[in-house]
Amino acid sequence: MLTLVRNSVTIKKLPSRYAVVLMPLILSVLMSGIVSAVSTLMNAGWDRFTATWPHAWGASWLIAFPSLMLLLPVVRRIVGVFVEQRA
Repeated sequence: MLTLVRNSVTIKKLPSRYAVVLMPLILSVLMSGIVSAVSTLMNAGWDRFTATWPHAWGASWLIAFPSLMLLLPVVRRIVGVFVEQRA
């Protein structure tokens, strides 16, 4: 939500508990978009890119988001084995 305060724009932030869903949501949109774009370009070329990429992105995002939701806790544990925790 945007609000105007003294000629400047401020953004009302979500509570921190939403970061658990928002981070994988944004990451999955960006990651699946980039990977599907590269794959589509390599397989379909520039001439068919715009016709095929949106479908490829949507299909890959449907897999990417739930996968990230399931795998991020596991990845955090694995990273915790290799990285020193802050005091």
